[in-house]
Amino acid sequence: MPPINLTDKPIAITGASSGIGRATALACARAGMPVVLGARRLDRLEALVAEIKGAGGRAIAVAMNVDLESDCRMLIDRTVESFGGIYSVFANAGFGLEGAACELTNKQWLEIMQTNFWGTVFTVRPAVERMLAAGKGHVLICSSCVSKVGLPLHSAYSATKAMQDHLGRAMRIELAPKGIHVSTVHPIGTVSEFSDKTAELSGGTRKAIRTPDRMKQTADVVAAAVVRCLRRPRGEVWTSTRMRLALAAMTAFPELGDWYLARRLRSRQ
Repeated sequence: MPPINLTDKPIAITGASSGIGRATALACARAGMPVVLGARRLDRLEALVAEIKGAGGRAIAVAMNVDLESDCRMLIDRTVESFGGIYSVFANAGFGLEGAACELTNKQWLEIMQTNFWGTVFTVRPAVERMLAAGKGHVLICSSCVSKVGLPLHSAYSATKAMQDHLGRAMRIELAPKGIHVSTVHPIGTVSEFSDKTAELSGGTRKAIRTPDRMKQTADVVAAAVVRCLRRPRGEVWTSTRMRLALAAMTAFPELGDWYLARRLRSRQ
């Protein structure tokens, strides 16, 4: 099949004020897509809108919080009102949290589940309603490479990423006969403010296993992979074959995976 022409196909992106969301907004705009930017920091969104428009693209900013179902529905409604429809949605907003599973508070568990998982559900559901009416569309969910493994000291984060992965896979099969593509995105560690924010929320220290600096990728690498997937849809988007194969081995041989993770954790501490 020929690649999909993305020109004039609107996309709504959450978590668009920084990192992967911001880079993806720029990449989609360069591909000809009208972009709706959703996040809490309106000043950053407006600066990004100006950058996109300055390069000849189309974009609007919507101040919103994915924790609120009403805000997510508003984001989708604004997309339709501003650009006549919605072709794609990228549920990208989320945060990381470090801490032992039984030492994190109920509040911490509930907050990360609310943003990372329920924020995804709240964002995707109204978008799919519009896509079903149009008979086409593409849902993208920013999961993670750790969706495939329970990461020690990152159990809350990896659990939410696994939930996103499972949600995306089920939706992929459910919606394919109705003309809607569903893809999960599985980045490795990226060069962004994500790590600093995780440290801030975790008491200022980072003791968990992390992506080695030599393997980290820029947000632009992930954004380019997302645009490629929009042009030629596929179920999972990976930006590191090496990491994908390593996680596949750890899933196939869990005892080996546990040994490796325990070894890595001891070396970090």
